[in-house]
Amino acid sequence: MKGNLPGLSGFTVIRNARLMGYPVLESLRSILPLVDELLVAVGQSEDDTRAMIASLNDPKIKIVDTFWDTSKTKGGLILSEKTNEALDLCQHDWCFYIQADEVVHEMDLPRIAHALSRAAQNPKCEGLLFRYIHFYGSYSTIATSRRWYRNEVRVVRRSSGIRSHNDAQGFRVQGEKPKVLRSDARIFHYGWVKPPQLMGQKSKLLNRWWHGFSRDHEFESFDYERQYGLRPYTGEHPAVMREMLATQNWKFDHRRRWKDWTIKDLNLLASDTFERLTGHRIGEYRPYRLLSETDKAPVSAVK
Repeated sequence: MKGNLPGLSGFTVIRNARLMGYPVLESLRSILPLVDELLVAVGQSEDDTRAMIASLNDPKIKIVDTFWDTSKTKGGLILSEKTNEALDLCQHDWCFYIQADEVVHEMDLPRIAHALSRAAQNPKCEGLLFRYIHFYGSYSTIATSRRWYRNEVRVVRRSSGIRSHNDAQGFRVQGEKPKVLRSDARIFHYGWVKPPQLMGQKSKLLNRWWHGFSRDHEFESFDYERQYGLRPYTGEHPAVMREMLATQNWKFDHRRRWKDWTIKDLNLLASDTFERLTGHRIGEYRPYRLLSETDKAPVSAVK
């Protein structure tokens, strides 16, 4: 897999993985074949998160104990702060950031390697872009509306000065959107697939990083929404997710009833219709700058 590729560090941050139902072990295992080291910054937890990570027993994995200041509850900024701390500890210039609810498909590893090889030869490139598949409510339902981002940066060039931004969803270089190449690879996002009770608990704990404890009551009862843009997923999941897929013991019917529709949904429908007719998504969230498409690795070149 490595060949003549540059050194690659993997990194993530995590705390309370079991309490929040993160597939963190599957996430880490999915990129282990690609990276030279995998740095896991573990915050103080009320569960056995650290032992979970240690159970992988892989020499590439480096566990770093970190302290999360629970008094910081503004805009999720603690997440980017901890992500940047982990990034600074990486040994290599190229670094693969993966969040604890994100998984890479094994079929995409060669694509990532090929894109990384191209990126390393392009001094303008500051990162690689990935296409997202967002699961919602069940492992057989995906969210496709414009409420969900389609692309995000996950491999970054540390020497560019790139930093995790805001709530750690994306990155900036000196306040500017990073210049990136497409990787033609996917991130399978499982953050919204859990038993409803556990999903409510995760939402409550995560929400505290934005608003403190003041809104805990909003998550006492959690139900998945029949939101606009949900579609059946018929493709293959990453192999590392097979055991977790078998644990789904709840049902979620994504089909909408007439009373589920709102004015906002009608606006989304109009936007989608325009996109189908023109190929353009109005006002799409794009926290990156694509480099010339002539630098893009042709899909046919990836085995």
